[in-house]
Amino acid sequence: MAMLFRKIGGERLGREDFRAIVQDIASHHYSKIELTAFVVACNRAELDREEVYFLTEAMVASGRTLDWREPLVVDKHCIGGIPGNRTSMLVVPIVASHGLLCPKTSSRAITSPAGTADTMAVLANVELPFASLEQIVRTHRGCLAWGGTADLSPADDVLISVERPLSIDSPGQMVASILSKKIAAGSTHLVLDIPIGPTAKVRSMPEAQRLRRLFEYVAGRMHLALDVVITDGRQPIGNGVGPVLEARDVMQVLQNDPRAPIDLRQKALRLAGRLIECDPDVRGGDGFAIARDILDSGRALSRMNAIIEAQGSRSFDPNAPRLGALSFEVRADASGVVAGIDNVQIARIARLAGAPKVPGAGLDLLRKLGHAVAAGDLLYRVHADFPADLEFARQACERASGFTIGGADAQPHVFVEF
Repeated sequence: MAMLFRKIGGERLGREDFRAIVQDIASHHYSKIELTAFVVACNRAELDREEVYFLTEAMVASGRTLDWREPLVVDKHCIGGIPGNRTSMLVVPIVASHGLLCPKTSSRAITSPAGTADTMAVLANVELPFASLEQIVRTHRGCLAWGGTADLSPADDVLISVERPLSIDSPGQMVASILSKKIAAGSTHLVLDIPIGPTAKVRSMPEAQRLRRLFEYVAGRMHLALDVVITDGRQPIGNGVGPVLEARDVMQVLQNDPRAPIDLRQKALRLAGRLIECDPDVRGGDGFAIARDILDSGRALSRMNAIIEAQGSRSFDPNAPRLGALSFEVRADASGVVAGIDNVQIARIARLAGAPKVPGAGLDLLRKLGHAVAAGDLLYRVHADFPADLEFARQACERASGFTIGGADAQPHVFVEF
């Protein structure tokens, strides 16, 4: 407790201080008020990179650490903030088909319209005993499950329960949270996606580069091979926002359906390609072509179906997904070009409609940046199951639709890897 009050007082803490605090957090020795004070103190007086390393190390030590007894265990993670963007559900079956081990444990959404675990739960059971999870990974080279049953970095789960309602996501705490979970899961190689854009979590290239350097420093100290990619975060990725709609997008991409969202397909292939290039037998630059061949050949779909079956499949038809029974449409109020899409507002509308608690709730986007529209053209459709949710979402759309219609030259520009 003395170390906690020292941090609240703005002091710099050492390795043993963070070990003691994190152990107390994992053991639930602190009240919510004390936890909140610690989170706010770390956010106000930003942790230096050595403190972030000590915090990460302590969080790994607070729970179970998995050992897959393989030299190459890969994972992919995005820092979040972009609606849709369900690339992990495509990356896992692609890299597992290549033969890489990819035990993907994910969280459920707390402030977003859907997390990977929420979307996978539409297709299969995600709450698996650890023994079952381990067997699935050994057999199929991958999984897509909720991480709550594995006891990985339990202190992080406690801190998240305080951070998310307060919308606190400081760089140091973000780095410690993400890397501790990946290292505890036994990953040796990680591809990290940092999207940037006007309404993304990270809004400028200098900010992205600072975050990248912090991730690389801590990963290096923890002996985790890290490949950071800075990507386009100007708009949602995919057409659906909400568990069922995002599951539809994922299955359409895996089935090579012509209706599948191209942006989701291309981003997933590029991320999968980067992971495949961790394989020492793959020449640098060949990963994308290998990933594309795995997807186009149907091998990724077969692997995904095998993982779904192993985890306990649930009935789902991507051609007729069970969407919310109530809906309304949002149309363009002027002619021009889609010059901006507000990620924050789109996510807010989807959550007001009921996502992720109501799996069939959310938004179905029909226009993206650069699309020409005439006044009255359909921009997106909102789905909900309950009249109150539908009305809350409608009122939010009336205040701000999340779309900006203007000239082609009004689009924001970002210079990113993809």
